[in-house]
Amino acid sequence: MIELRNLSKSFATADGPVEALKNVNLTVGDGDIYGIIGMSGAGKSTLVRCINMLEKPTEGSVLLDGRDLGALSDKQMQDVRRQVTMIFQSFNLLMQSTCLQNIMFPLKLAHAPKAQAEARARELLETVGLPDKANVYPAQLSGGQQQRIAIARALATNPRVLLCDEATSALDPKTTQAILELIRQINQATGITVIVITHQMSVVQEICNRVAILEHGTVVEEGEVSQVFSHPKAAATRALVFPGAMEGESVASSGYGQLVRLVFQGSVTTNRPLIASMAMECGIAANILGASTRTVGKREYGYMLIEIPGSPDELAKALKYISGVDNVAVQVEAQYGGKGA
Repeated sequence: MIELRNLSKSFATADGPVEALKNVNLTVGDGDIYGIIGMSGAGKSTLVRCINMLEKPTEGSVLLDGRDLGALSDKQMQDVRRQVTMIFQSFNLLMQSTCLQNIMFPLKLAHAPKAQAEARARELLETVGLPDKANVYPAQLSGGQQQRIAIARALATNPRVLLCDEATSALDPKTTQAILELIRQINQATGITVIVITHQMSVVQEICNRVAILEHGTVVEEGEVSQVFSHPKAAATRALVFPGAMEGESVASSGYGQLVRLVFQGSVTTNRPLIASMAMECGIAANILGASTRTVGKREYGYMLIEIPGSPDELAKALKYISGVDNVAVQVEAQYGGKGA
């Protein structure tokens, strides 16, 4: 388990100290895929560098299974960094070394026997789906293949924690999907804890089970991904989850009926839209006043603002129908007067 307790980090500049992190408190459980998301300048990269002590916190502590990493000697931290490894946006491979040599490198630093290191590296080439690239140089690979080699290298020492610092930001969407699926498979097969640093909400939606939202160096919201996405509380979270306005929306209501917000919390999408289905099966023709949704992995996240016309009985009938759909929450917004109301 990783714990960040009252973690702060400031840097000295010509204009005075800059606070990159302010009193951050987080707990990452064993086996989690934990997302830390924020816009550029939020402090994400500083945070991940504090976790493995590449940056020493100004205040607070980082604990691995209750062990304060800030109190360890350089030799002890070398051992910790074999347990807490990292992959980067730019891959950081040794360009003059083959893929096999790149994966063997951390084992060489750990003084593992050469035959053992080579056997482990070849095993990992199989794991990442590139068994035929042992003697190929990184420059001969695509970006996605280079990241697979970087993942294999990070796994060479059998770490307990994998830190991913914007690891898919340089990749196209299809390759990103493949790399995320590989990370998920490795997590499921080995139980390794993964911390994903990203500015892409789609990455968090795809593989993370918990998420923290970072803004100006402060954690503004944290929790289960499904809960945070379905009921975002902080303004920064709402801006990430719902790019369209959630508050202060200008809607054109007919004035007859009930204004209702549907919040999609990872509901399974089908070829039969919810509102159209309700119209056909219940005879209730709801007006769609606004929406901000996205589909990730055949699941829907976001919200839809609808007006259900008619009497309270019609509203009850519609709410009963919607409540039968998994992972869709209903928020009744406002009552309008008029015919049947």
